[in-house]
Amino acid sequence: MSKNTYETLLILDSNHYARDPGGVSKQVSDILTEAGGEVLVNRLWMEQKLAYPIDKHQKGTYWLAYYEIEGVKIPSIDRALHLAEPVIRHLTVKLEPRVIEPILANARGESIKMSTPTDSNTEEKADAGKVTGQEVSADA
Repeated sequence: MSKNTYETLLILDSNHYARDPGGVSKQVSDILTEAGGEVLVNRLWMEQKLAYPIDKHQKGTYWLAYYEIEGVKIPSIDRALHLAEPVIRHLTVKLEPRVIEPILANARGESIKMSTPTDSNTEEKADAGKVTGQEVSADA
């Protein structure tokens, strides 16, 4: 079977994360790798007040995980995340192949320049007006 790239957004218990941030992030990574996935990026997104209380939690820590795995193994990850103590809620989506690289670059904090057809035409027009090297005179 072919592997797909997935994004999972987790809302973690802020108190649990504040006590042991390394342990919580390792637990998320372990869940993904034990299911047979390869973690590409695993990072903190933000911490904020929830729009409504979830299981008496007023605040949540948002965590993003990007990984490659076979689609048939997603239910086992879903079950493991549901049973994990620090996870309040989670959502997993399959990423389109054409957006994987820009999303991963953004998650890593890298900048990526997307080229468009108009960019290459603009560069060609700008280069056409420049003279490089030695100029040849009409007298020679």
